[in-house]
Amino acid sequence: MDTELARTFLEIVRTRSFVRAAEQLNVSQTTVSARVRALEDRLGRPLFIRNKNGASLTPAGEQFLRYAPMFVQLWQRARHQVAVPPGRRAVLTIGGELSLWHPWLVEWLHWMRRAAPDVALRVQVGLPESLTNQVSGGALDVAVMYAPQFRPGARVELLLEEKLVLVTTDAGAKAVEPDSYVYVDWGPDFAHHHELSFPEDNNPGLFVGLGPLALNYILEAGGSGYFRQRVVTPHVAAGKLHLVAGAPSFFYPIYAVCSAQADDELVTLALDGLRSIAAAGKAEKSHEATNPDKAGL
Repeated sequence: MDTELARTFLEIVRTRSFVRAAEQLNVSQTTVSARVRALEDRLGRPLFIRNKNGASLTPAGEQFLRYAPMFVQLWQRARHQVAVPPGRRAVLTIGGELSLWHPWLVEWLHWMRRAAPDVALRVQVGLPESLTNQVSGGALDVAVMYAPQFRPGARVELLLEEKLVLVTTDAGAKAVEPDSYVYVDWGPDFAHHHELSFPEDNNPGLFVGLGPLALNYILEAGGSGYFRQRVVTPHVAAGKLHLVAGAPSFFYPIYAVCSAQADDELVTLALDGLRSIAAAGKAEKSHEATNPDKAGL
């Protein structure tokens, strides 16, 4: 199948219009209509219902929407694998949730450049469901995330159990101050345990869906919130943040989702690097625990 047919289908779905899809793809509306007819002929089913409000999917279109993104991604993957850059022996594709890229996955990139300079890397950021779908479909070799979903064609491995700790910019704070508390969305498990631990604080004045954004905010404006221990440790050591004594902490595991279609050698290499970074983080925390004065805790 011509990938342009799948791309055109996806653009119509996104814009809900043949006209707007043609504008975005920089082709004529006649071309868009011809591509859709060709796609419908190959699939043997109509995919769109056109009306004055635009275009909506038929039941067959809804089914094809499950596969079209993976088809395009697989083609991109195949193109990248065939076109291995000069001087490199292979290409490794990896994705991760945004909050994991700094500093954890950034450190992994440095590790890979040292350990396997002959492997080209393709990296991207995404949401858990999209990343899992891409791994399952073979568009990604590995995805690193907090809450993986088990899918055919993928295996899940635990990499590290991080800890979420309560920190504040107020050195004298002994409890959560509702007016300055920033609730960070660390997922449903965190929400459940947070509600059990703080039943009176379930309606925060500031709700942030991304950890790094919330951390930057309280460092600039002041306040408190739950963050990954490894990320806040340097700020605690510098005296910019302080652990709230007696506050509960919550475990936050990190997983690697690996594609069954990927090269085993490359996946093993990637996992070795991820585990090495995780082990270095544990060793660093252990050192700080036994040298609190030096760590600034």
